[in-house]
Amino acid sequence: MLIRRVLQDHNIHHVQVRLGLRVPRDKLVKPGEVERYVQYARQQAGAQAITVIIDADNDCPKTLGPQLLARSTPVAPGYHLSVVLAKIELEAWFIAGIESLRGTRGIRPDAAPPQDPENIRDAKGWLTSQMLLGRTYIPVDDQASFAQALDYTAAATRSRSLRKFINDIRQIGAAL
Repeated sequence: MLIRRVLQDHNIHHVQVRLGLRVPRDKLVKPGEVERYVQYARQQAGAQAITVIIDADNDCPKTLGPQLLARSTPVAPGYHLSVVLAKIELEAWFIAGIESLRGTRGIRPDAAPPQDPENIRDAKGWLTSQMLLGRTYIPVDDQASFAQALDYTAAATRSRSLRKFINDIRQIGAAL
């Protein structure tokens, strides 16, 4: 959802975005696995670009991201590739733009971001704490709605990994 929004907001309308694969992070980083999934994505009809988005967890995004990209490149020659590691968790992007999510899927009207959203441990728990009583953040249920409502431009001012994602998507879209 967020890929489509970034492309649309940058007047890149000719790119078709396919539904992504959900692969557990611990599996994807194992030797041979990111390569296998990039190879699978490459085989989809019409594919010209592949973006891998994963949680960094305890890894440094600046270290693991380039490693995964280097592993992926040989199995997808001629493709536009991007690997983005959300610092700690992808949910940090939602935390960074929490004001724009107020009223969406139970986010409280007074929800405000912490000082450093990308260093929140248990970002899913933090999002639950910002929801109305009785609501729990459930990624498969809430992510699409949050991605649709997120003011990603404002959120990117608080999230370096989100800025990288936006820049990568813009560059790939412009190159296609």
